Amino acid sequence: MNFAKIVFWVAGIWGFLVLTPLYFMLDIIALVWQVVFIIVATDPVRYRPLMIPSILEKVSWSTAVIVLVMQQRMHQSDLVFAGTDLLLGVLFVITWFKTSVSTV
Repeated sequence: MNFAKIVFWVAGIWGFLVLTPLYFMLDIIALVWQVVFIIVATDPVRYRPLMIPSILEKVSWSTAVIVLVMQQRMHQSDLVFAGTDLLLGVLFVITWFKTSVSTV
């Protein structure tokens, strides 16, 4: 299994594990992104264009949480999830470069 498949499978499964218990408290779009990650994991080369919005999703959420914690509008414990998403976003960037267009 290549690097991109592993990263996107982990992101999708992690998201389902973290978001499913909160399903009724969150917007359904967060859960939909987990499906996108799993789709990318099935064929990273084919779905490489979906990596760009996936990166933006991870970075925008992490940035928003960090700003809200700095403004004391969220708890500092929420930084654990923001940090995890930021790490996944960085891994998504790495997979985007490793899954180059030349492999298409």
